[in-house]
Parts: sequence; C-alpha cells; structure tokens
Amino acid sequence: MAARLLAYQVADLCLGKPPLRSLSSSATVADALAAVKSSDENFVAVWSCDHSAKRNLECVCVGKVCMVDVICFLCRDENLSSPGLALRSPVSALLSNANGLVRHVAPSSSLIEAIDLLLEGAQNLVVPIKSSTTINSKRKHLQKSISPTIHNGQEFCWLTQEDVIRFLLSSIGLFSPIPARSIDSLNIISNEFLAVEYHCPAMSAIGAISCSLADQTAVAVVDDEGTLIGEISPLTLACCDETVGAAILTLSAGDLMAYIDCGGPPEDIVGLVEARLKERNLEGMLREFMIVDSYGSNSSSSSDEEAAGGGAAVSRGQYRKFTSFSRRAEAIVCRRWSSLVAVMVQAIAHRVNYVWVVEEDGGVAGIVTFAGMLEVFRENLESLM
Repeated sequence: MAARLLAYQVADLCLGKPPLRSLSSSATVADALAAVKSSDENFVAVWSCDHSAKRNLECVCVGKVCMVDVICFLCRDENLSSPGLALRSPVSALLSNANGLVRHVAPSSSLIEAIDLLLEGAQNLVVPIKSSTTINSKRKHLQKSISPTIHNGQEFCWLTQEDVIRFLLSSIGLFSPIPARSIDSLNIISNEFLAVEYHCPAMSAIGAISCSLADQTAVAVVDDEGTLIGEISPLTLACCDETVGAAILTLSAGDLMAYIDCGGPPEDIVGLVEARLKERNLEGMLREFMIVDSYGSNSSSSSDEEAAGGGAAVSRGQYRKFTSFSRRAEAIVCRRWSSLVAVMVQAIAHRVNYVWVVEEDGGVAGIVTFAGMLEVFRENLESLM
C-alpha cells in the first residue's frame, strides 16, 4: 500500500477536475471582473501568450484573479472616486507580486514533487489534462462560447492544497498513528494570524484581507478581550458582488460580517452604507452601489434560492452566484487537543484551508492550515520511501 501511494502521479489527482477558464494578460480589470462573474470557480487563470515569433509559441499561466482582488483594488485610495476609470486598468494591477504562486507541472510529476512545490509557496499547480487531438476537435465549438483554457493545444486544470489533502485523507491509515495525535502535539498550531477588532473600521482590515487571500486563510474578528467573534474570509467575499467594496469603506468589521453573511444585510446597514458614501462624496462608488442595491436590477445576480452551506450576499439579499464554496461569516474552530484527522475533515467539509484554534474562554490560540498539515505528511512520507 505504501509503495502504491508513492507511485501516484499528479495526473492521478487531477481526474475529473474541470478545465481552467482563460484570461489574457493583456485584459483589463473590467475583463477580469466579467470573467470571474461568469465562471463557476472563484479564481480565473491569467495567461501570457506571445505568438508574434514563430519560434515562440509557448503560453504560460502567470497568475490568478478573483473577486477579492477586484474588491481590494477598487478600495485603494486612488480608485475610490472613479471606480469606472480603475476598471480600465490592466489586469496586471490585480496580480500578486509574490513569485511562484502558480507553477506549471508535468502530469507525470510525483505526489511528493507536488507536495514539495506547495510547501515552497505554490498555491496552484497548473497541469495539462487533455490531448491536442481532443482539443482540436472541440476548438470550433468552444470558440462560440467563453472557452476554458486552451493553450499549446491542451486544456489545463488547477491542483491545490485541498486536492492533495483530500487525496491523503483517502489513504490516512498508512500514516497511523500520526492522524490520531493532537494538533498541539504535532506542533502545527501557528500563532501568526491576522485579526481585527470588532468595532474597528472594516477599511482598516483591507491590507489584512489581501494578506489572508495570499496566505489562503482569513481575518479573525475579535472583541476587546481577544475572543473570536467571527471572521472576514476571502472565500466569503469571493462570492460577493464588487460593490461590497462600498460596505468595506463605510462599515465596521462587525457590521461587514453581517453585510456579507447568508441572507443579505439588514435594511438599516444598507441605508448606512449609502449615507456614508454620500458624506464622503464618493459619487462614483455610490452610483455603482445603488445600481446593485435595487431588487432585480443587477443582471449578474443569481436567484435568491439558498445553496447548501449558505451564500454570501451583496446588497439587499442580491447574490452574485451560488457554489459549494459559499458559506457564512462564522469561523470554523477546533481545540488544541483536536486530532489531526478531525481537523482535516473539518476543513474539507467547510471548503477552507484553515481552522481556527480557540481556548476554552473563546480566545484565539492560533490557526492550523493545510500547509502545516502537509509538512507533517511530507515528513512521514520519507519513512514510507
């Protein structure tokens, strides 16, 4: 069994995964916004392709963008007064400056090689999943719609930390007794986490939101005594419309949680956002907010039917989309004595890359991430070799 686990290749983990959606590196922020809204996935891949020279036909995925990138970009000081102008900026303005977040790998790469790349900082591994013959036969059909990524005659998919953790969970017995040990004894509780006080302006957390997106975690919302009240999660914000930026600019962290939570914000909070935008003379953002604020006026919004796990709201109950990623602003928590396998299952069930660790009094003790779990499994894979 151990030898079989080590023999698995990246291609084995990609079976059944959907092809990526493609966005050119020459696109604008508005193009990225439209692509994210029309996609079933939270992230859209950005590709750089230079076919001007006959010898240079290779396309490279240079990054990824999601709704949170757009929201944080529109909340920058220089973009507040004219969001329409900001949307005409190049998509490169949304891409992270960190190197290696997206890495190309061959389908024949080993499981261990994939884990090593993720531990080195890669968030998404780009893997080819289709043959050129299959793609050529579909090219004409796909050109009539918003096509998935087709580059170098192939389709591609993501491989993420969650994919690898799910795969390892299916063979968890091979790692016994490690999975039954507490996360505290495995020393994977990190005390480095992002937090904002409940009554602080949500705008003060915009930098932390950007960092949490890069770290694949969330921002803890705590009271004066450090008790965990909830969280502001990029995963939840990614299901919102871009006009949630208006709420970030005008509300407290606590009110923002209510605004993006399942079911839509209370009427008084919506009115508060509108009034504060007027006070700050942010006419451009106010116009954008008011368009989505009216029932049924946003053509990009989905129906109000609630999806399993809840959906993140935009204005007055409007929803951008419903996916299995949608969830409430409630924080997912565990205790120091929780077992590794229990925390794995908990994170996977809620489609997050982390779980908050709380003390008996509700104080935040730290955070456990998929990256920390992968380090444990990587060490133990050495003993199986």
